[in-house]
Amino acid sequence: MRIAGFVAAALLAASCVPALAASALEKNFWLSGPNYDGVLPQCSDPAVTGRIVSRFDAKEANYWKSTLTIQQIDESHQIAFSPWGTDYIPRRFCVARALTSDGHYRRVSYSIAEDTGWIGFSWGVEWCLDGTDHNLAYAPACKMARP
Repeated sequence: MRIAGFVAAALLAASCVPALAASALEKNFWLSGPNYDGVLPQCSDPAVTGRIVSRFDAKEANYWKSTLTIQQIDESHQIAFSPWGTDYIPRRFCVARALTSDGHYRRVSYSIAEDTGWIGFSWGVEWCLDGTDHNLAYAPACKMARP
């Protein structure tokens, strides 16, 4: 009983101690923050457009049971690079023209961002193809995929 009382008193005393700010060692030891290089592929890089094509085709087939595919992506150009400043994840915002299997040309808006790929290892890409945003993730009209 005495031990339980002693433990309870020790816990109560420990909870009454005010919180202290991090020491200089705690602030600077292995907590350097993100170190971005800003090195990203260009908008027209085949690795980027290929990733968009393959993921769009898989999404349409698996989630929406659609046979719509992207046949080609061309006329890609950059519309912004890190528009919010250097303190944020470097992103290259692009717009291109995509020919879909139904014969229509549609605008594809996409961003390439550093360290947003698989488990943060490489660059990642987020995209939206006008007229195919079924769940309205980038509504209205893919505007939220652009800066």
